[in-house]
Amino acid sequence: MRVAPVPFDPALNAVLGALPRSEGPEPCVQSIPAMRDGAAAIPTPSVAEVIDARAIDAEERTIPGPSGAPDLLITVLRPRHLKAPVPGLYNMHGGGMISGHRHHDIPRLADLVEELGVVALSVEYRLAPEHPDPAPVEDCYAGLRWLSRSAAELGVDPRRIVVMGGSAGGGLAAGVALMARDRKGPFVAGQLLLCPMLDDSNTTVSSHQYDGSGTWQRSMNVLAWQALLGHTAGDPMANVSLYAAPARASDLSNLPPAFVEAGSAELFRDEDVQYASRIWAAGGQAELHIWQGAFHGFDIFAPEHEVTHAALAARLSWLRRVLDL
Repeated sequence: MRVAPVPFDPALNAVLGALPRSEGPEPCVQSIPAMRDGAAAIPTPSVAEVIDARAIDAEERTIPGPSGAPDLLITVLRPRHLKAPVPGLYNMHGGGMISGHRHHDIPRLADLVEELGVVALSVEYRLAPEHPDPAPVEDCYAGLRWLSRSAAELGVDPRRIVVMGGSAGGGLAAGVALMARDRKGPFVAGQLLLCPMLDDSNTTVSSHQYDGSGTWQRSMNVLAWQALLGHTAGDPMANVSLYAAPARASDLSNLPPAFVEAGSAELFRDEDVQYASRIWAAGGQAELHIWQGAFHGFDIFAPEHEVTHAALAARLSWLRRVLDL
């Protein structure tokens, strides 16, 4: 399928042009370790540097993983002058479920802790292909269970927990919300899904429009799903878990309110629109934002752009409403 892509916003296109370009053969499962090494070599601020002089306390914890699996690492951010109980934000990082680290989202979470006075947690989950489905989503669900059980200790109101994440983390947050519904808990007050990775089929129009352009391209998306699901990725007849690929869920009823966001110029656009539409069709609550001319992860790469300011304001507004702040 050859489809002309939606153009990038001119200012965002300039940001894209300044980003490093990866040259080389088509990505494959064997190249994932090298990709991770390359990403790890890019300097990123430490947790302490992000917090700096802000009135936020950070703590690294080791918590139980799923039954029979290793323990998990989790980073906890709390307002220094905590007036408990407060809402909790439970975050899953991006990276296509093949890369990334829990500390990558600390800047986003620290801003939310400072602005809203909430407690935020970011979990380290196992990555594919070394740990394919169901390891990533089961790790994330185990972390949510721990948060709910430990709410009093953490100063969190267990009835005001939002699961959240961007890209793969958004897909995992959607999967965890489905798990919590089907397993009768823990209670989830909302799901903040930022350009979530939901659909292993790669059959939408937008999944074809960004084959070779943007920050997350079709070839990488196909690879990531293959790493997670193996030969079943993209097979409509395969028994793929709805928790791994939430777009496969036949029933989207009785889910917590969702905030769904994507750029108009990214490959996840159509699957994210469809997910929100199907929540509405099932009688649920969803708030959908498609940002004009924005590429995948625009808020990270272009923090001062007007569309980023608008997106951050929309997220804050939704969080205040769903958490009664």
